[in-house]
Amino acid sequence: MYILEINQLRKFLFEFFLAIITAAIKKSPFDAFKTFNELNPSISDRHQWRQRYPTSFEFHSSSKLSMLFTILLFSSKMPSLAVKLYSIFFKFQQRYMLHNLTQNPVHAVDPFGITSRREESTAASNPSFYEGVATKDIHIDPFSSLCIRIFLPATVVNFDPTTIIEDKSKDGAFIYSGYSPQAGTKHKKLPVVLQFHGGAFVGGSNDSVRNDAFCRRIANLCDVIVVAVGYRLAPESRYPAAFDDGLKVLNWLAKEANLAECGKWMGNGNGRRRADAHVFDGFGASMAEPWLAAHGDPSRCVLLGVSSGANIADYVARKAVEAGKLLDPVKVVAQVLMYPFFIGSNPTASEIKLANSYFYDKSVCMQTWKLFLPEEKFDLDHPAANPLIPGREPPLKFMPPTLTVVAEQDWMRDRAIAYSEELRRANIDAPLLEYKDAVHEFATLDVLLQTPQAQACAEDIAIWVKKYISLRGHEFSY
Repeated sequence: MYILEINQLRKFLFEFFLAIITAAIKKSPFDAFKTFNELNPSISDRHQWRQRYPTSFEFHSSSKLSMLFTILLFSSKMPSLAVKLYSIFFKFQQRYMLHNLTQNPVHAVDPFGITSRREESTAASNPSFYEGVATKDIHIDPFSSLCIRIFLPATVVNFDPTTIIEDKSKDGAFIYSGYSPQAGTKHKKLPVVLQFHGGAFVGGSNDSVRNDAFCRRIANLCDVIVVAVGYRLAPESRYPAAFDDGLKVLNWLAKEANLAECGKWMGNGNGRRRADAHVFDGFGASMAEPWLAAHGDPSRCVLLGVSSGANIADYVARKAVEAGKLLDPVKVVAQVLMYPFFIGSNPTASEIKLANSYFYDKSVCMQTWKLFLPEEKFDLDHPAANPLIPGREPPLKFMPPTLTVVAEQDWMRDRAIAYSEELRRANIDAPLLEYKDAVHEFATLDVLLQTPQAQACAEDIAIWVKKYISLRGHEFSY
């Protein structure tokens, strides 16, 4: 009884202070107050309300004056204070989740695994170009929970929303009302970005509200198809499950590209190629994913990893280099590592200085790595944790161009900087973007997505990525 009341009190206090910080981070306090007054949802509408306003949190009517006072108190002159306060509360929430995972250990490895947790707020997919991007979910591995979410920007329909073709076909009582590539026409091809979400290997998901908003932003700014990977989480599926899932999606992308190409050469009986041909399975279903078959250009593939997802992206990039032409037509042309989850046995200056940082600190990182790595393989210099250990293959000179994003207040920043420096010594294009007074996941987490720093970071990434995905040359550069 008392435990339940304490948990409810903890949850109320967390959401209360989180709402205060959300109001402080908003660009315009009056817009924030208008958003709050516009919706005061009931408990039954809470999920839909969070999907529509993923960076806002509800108050009861008795708290409206408190919120207004807070909005007026916090102005745009103090965004760093609000960000730090939010980071502290997020760290407490993360510790609470890690405590629960530690107290309820998983005694047997689950090969099927899970890709999200109940506490994570999720955004439903929408194949009808909501806010300029259409999304769909696909479960690509029958033997595990591995799944993806595809983000397709509306630019594939020649910038004219009236040309969007929606399939209204019926399958029994089900009616599909979403975008379907028009048959018999030549489609616009876009680069593909494989995105790996953060969450310290134990949390997050590819369909979470925050990851959905971030991927939509990248799809719009870069004009690319984003494939967000829902890899298996620890401790239900420990290392190397998440890394294997990342590589499996890259191989799946190559398979889809080859199936789409086979369909083009099937012909129509007169020896001529058909633009809308597909390879079908024994049940009459198209084996090639329609959106990727019509609009994807896997020869311009970019890997984008966030936090722990950056470790996965770097691993997939290394395996892609080793595979070489075996992945044709997929070609990894660049990778983006956003505040990588790199650690090591020898402490760096930032690890000493920020041992109790605003966001992830030493204790939180140690707990997550212990949950991710098998007990017999736990080592701070494990290849999954430290990219600079001697003897790692392939040599850095074969790695693709790599953009590294770090935050000034990030406990793990020094190792990411050192990795970027090593890449530059190997003559790899590896610029480093460091954001002042920023914390870990400042550009991809909940309310922090609305900060000017987060928007600027996404725009900087888009500028650099376009340098390698442009068909007309390297006209996009710093």
